[in-house]
Amino acid sequence: MALCGGVRSVTATMTDVAAPQREAGILLHPTSLPGNGPFGELGPEALQFVDFLAAAGQRLWQVLPLGPVHEDLSPYQALSAFAGNAELIGREWLLETLGGVNDEIRQESPHELIARHYRECLEKIEYRENFALFCRGQSHWLEDYALFRVLKDRHRQQAWNEWPVALRDRHPEALQALAVEEEAALDHYRYQQYLFYQQWHRVRQYANAKGIRILGDMPIFVAYDSADVWANRDAFLLDEAGNPTVVAGVPPDYFSATGQRWGNPHYDWEWMEADGFRWWHQRVAQHLELFDLFRVDHFRGFEAGWEIPAHEPTAINGRWVEAPGDALFASLRRRFGELPIVAEDLGVITPAVTALRRRYHLPGMLILQFAFDSGPENPYLPHNHTEDSVVYTGTHDNNTTLGWYQALSPEQQQRVQEYLNFPQEPMPWALIECAYASVARQAIVPMQDVLGLGEEHRMNTPGVPQGNWRWRFQWGFLPDELSARLAGLVARYGRDH
Repeated sequence: MALCGGVRSVTATMTDVAAPQREAGILLHPTSLPGNGPFGELGPEALQFVDFLAAAGQRLWQVLPLGPVHEDLSPYQALSAFAGNAELIGREWLLETLGGVNDEIRQESPHELIARHYRECLEKIEYRENFALFCRGQSHWLEDYALFRVLKDRHRQQAWNEWPVALRDRHPEALQALAVEEEAALDHYRYQQYLFYQQWHRVRQYANAKGIRILGDMPIFVAYDSADVWANRDAFLLDEAGNPTVVAGVPPDYFSATGQRWGNPHYDWEWMEADGFRWWHQRVAQHLELFDLFRVDHFRGFEAGWEIPAHEPTAINGRWVEAPGDALFASLRRRFGELPIVAEDLGVITPAVTALRRRYHLPGMLILQFAFDSGPENPYLPHNHTEDSVVYTGTHDNNTTLGWYQALSPEQQQRVQEYLNFPQEPMPWALIECAYASVARQAIVPMQDVLGLGEEHRMNTPGVPQGNWRWRFQWGFLPDELSARLAGLVARYGRDH
């Protein structure tokens, strides 16, 4: 048994909020589900995964952002902050609603199959009414997204700032002409979203019925080449031609002498606040429609963001610029009540960032792989954990726990072993049990770790532009006793009530 020592609580800072139950969950993006296509998709495999979670005593399924991706496949640089990734639309669920399915139809491409579904199902009045209702309800983003995708197709996927000026700058007469000329293509993109939302809600409802909540993920920034920036230029710091004047990143630190230049445009916070944070209200409402709770990536950017002049090739010459996070979250809480948000507060976090997180009762994140590279004051060591946290063995950006442990020096491995009291369990189970034993209310483990997989199975390697976001598992990876083993840990550490 892995022993992780004592822990301290910060419940005194949250006395006006009922403490949530202790829970456990698994991190797995739907693209990693098994299946016959190049990526996992929604459908029977997703429901089977929910069944596995339920049998294993899990109450949370964490996913990555669900938006449509660029060629690099990163879900953190999506074409839209509101749309779903049409590549996740499940073929089996499309086929079961079509009549007269034969082998020829089964061999159709996803594009062809969605087009067929559109033609056949919209002959039924119920489908027509539901589709029209969806389009009206999502019109605040759906129309711009459909236009954006059609224009990307017309211009060989060029970024929107390279389009002809009339389209780049959204001249009404140019967009009206496009709407007439491309009516069928626009409807195709609208219908993709209808199908995605329909199928995703089917998965979420099934999970909720099994007692499992879905934990989503919201990147704080959006991709420059996205429908969001093209359609909301006033909300971002751009010049007259639509080019960013400053971009997001983080300053130089222990891990990088030049910092990280992400390239996302910064928000014009002054304009957004004057507008009542309307875009953020829409975005949060959308996430609450999709998820039971969600993580916000790079939470510290709500207190201050690292602004890098757009012409700078690295992050060295940036500066910290305050953001109106307090005003934003106060506005969101007035509308939505207590916010079911997990704050990604990793890295160098100031007292002001922690104060902002706790003011709105948002749990932070703790990563056990970060715990053993310094002394006893390391905040990720379990004896420093607090209840208002979600503890992970690692995240999608980390090596797998087995890969991480195998890459440590013998001396570092010995330090880990000594802290865990020389556990009988090998890695990664020693660290999984440590996460479950933590006082943190939620414990989440990547699927790769519960399967005991090594470095070659990691999801993403930050700073490496190729080969990421492609990992998948097969049901044959699961040992017969895995569900019972996880359920036993859930019961042992009180994560079942």
